[in-house]
Order: sequence, then C-alpha cells, then structure tokens
Amino acid sequence: MRHLETLRFVDVIARAGSIRKAADTLAITSTALNRRLLALEDELGVPIFERLPRGVRLTAAGELLIDHIRTQISDLERVRSQIAQLAGERRGHVAIACSQALLPFFLPQQISRYRAQNPGVTFSVNLRDREAAEAALIDHSVDLALVLEPVRVADIYTLYKVPQPISAVMSVDHPLAAKPKIRLHDCVPYPIALPNIRYGVRYLLEAAQMRVSYRLLPAVESDSFEFLRNYAAVEHVITFQVPIGLPDAQSDYSVPFCHRPVDGRDLPAASLYLAQLKGRVLPVAAARFAEQMMREFARRFAV
Repeated sequence: MRHLETLRFVDVIARAGSIRKAADTLAITSTALNRRLLALEDELGVPIFERLPRGVRLTAAGELLIDHIRTQISDLERVRSQIAQLAGERRGHVAIACSQALLPFFLPQQISRYRAQNPGVTFSVNLRDREAAEAALIDHSVDLALVLEPVRVADIYTLYKVPQPISAVMSVDHPLAAKPKIRLHDCVPYPIALPNIRYGVRYLLEAAQMRVSYRLLPAVESDSFEFLRNYAAVEHVITFQVPIGLPDAQSDYSVPFCHRPVDGRDLPAASLYLAQLKGRVLPVAAARFAEQMMREFARRFAV
C-alpha cells in the first residue's frame, strides 16, 4: 500500500543504520531516499534520525515512530493473510528465528509439509542465538522464535515448551554405542567434542560437572553442531546434542553416527521454546504453522 511506503523506508533505514545501505536494499538512489526522509521529518516537526559520520541512529522520537511503524506493518500482513483466507487462498509469509538445532532436520521437514498444503505461503528462516531471536520478535523482524533455554523477557509469550533430554552422539562403531543409555562418567576415557560455552547444551554440561569429581575436557570445540556430528562419525569422540537436532527414527537420512540418551541423573533435560511476541495477533499463515509444529512436538516429544 503506497501510504505505507515511506514508513517502510524508515524501517529499512533503521535496520541498515545507513541511508546509503538502505537505498541499496530498496534499489533507489540515496538522494531520493534522503529526500523522502526529510519530507517526513518536516511533516512531523522533529528529526527521526541523528546523522552520524558513518550512518544514522534513531532519535528518541524516531524510537517511538519505529515501534508504531513495525506494529502497522505487522498488522497489515496479518490482515492481508486473513483477506486471502476469506478468498479461499492460502498466502502469506512466515518469518522464523531459531537455534541451530532446528536447521538440519526439524524445520525442513515441517516447512515442506506445510507448503505441500499451502504452496502460496513463503518462509524465511534465520539462525539466531537466544537473545537475538527474542530481539527479532520484539522488533517484528520475525513472527516466531524456536530457541533452547531462552533468556526470560517479559515481552515474549511462550506458545509451547518441550523437554529435550541431552543425547550423546558418537560413531556407530564407538565402544559406547552398544549402551542403551549413557552415564557421563562412561565418557571420561574418550575424547570429547563440545559446542562453545554460549550454547545451552554446553551450559548444562558445565553445570552438571560442578557436582562431580571428573571433568569432560574438550579435544575439539565448535560453534557448528553439524561439524560436531560429522566429526563424531570419523573419530571416536563423543559430542552432545538435543533430539530436535538429530534425525528421528522415521527419517530416511543415512547417517554415519548414532545417538544415545544421557542418564537424567547426570544431566537434566534442556527446554525448547516456541514463542511469539506477547500481545501480537499472528498472521494466519504463521499461526497455522505454529499449530502444526505444536502437534509435531506433542507427537515426538510427549512426556
């Protein structure tokens, strides 16, 4: 809608932090974009952005305006999807911020299943850590967040919470692969590969080791769970991940690693949260996709 065009331009400038970068994104000249911005500032009677040597920054008035703009854009997308629903069409866009564990198996399966019934719906999937995912909800960059052990923020509403018992991942011929369940002290004689400390799995492992006399010292560390899984397949190391990041029993994936649950006495389960911005009415497409995921969580991870 043309009356929202200038407001969308302001949103793009705020996200880019630069009129020139925003103009590149919008495929217009920076002069034309700056002219639109100056006209809006003149109409409001206050500057929206503080001009800096290397970009722009929202003023206090700009902060108020950008909240209004993002709410307006979000509400418009919701109404558009509802109108399409009335017309018998399934259209819309679903934007998701998620932890790394959701990327290899779960989300590809769920999005493919949803789009098979709703081919007019598009998706954007953005890898974000816990804090960044929640920030994306707050600034309306995404509709839904799927994160492990999120930081508790008052503006976030939890749609669903599912336990994720930690699994030990190893090669199929690893000596511990024959065990149905792993104790942490079983892992001491073997090399360990761990995610970096900022990840929830590593945090839980470190907390668990505070209660015992032994330490699992990593021979390899990485911020990539895919690398850690693949590395476990080529050396007799043990790494740790959550079930949502591993192929389920019904998957067709041929993988050279196996995974076994870690005994809950040694390591408590993590929690996976499906969340949205509190007080926001989701567009139809996002709401229905969230419902589909909740049904799948209940099927796969029922307590």
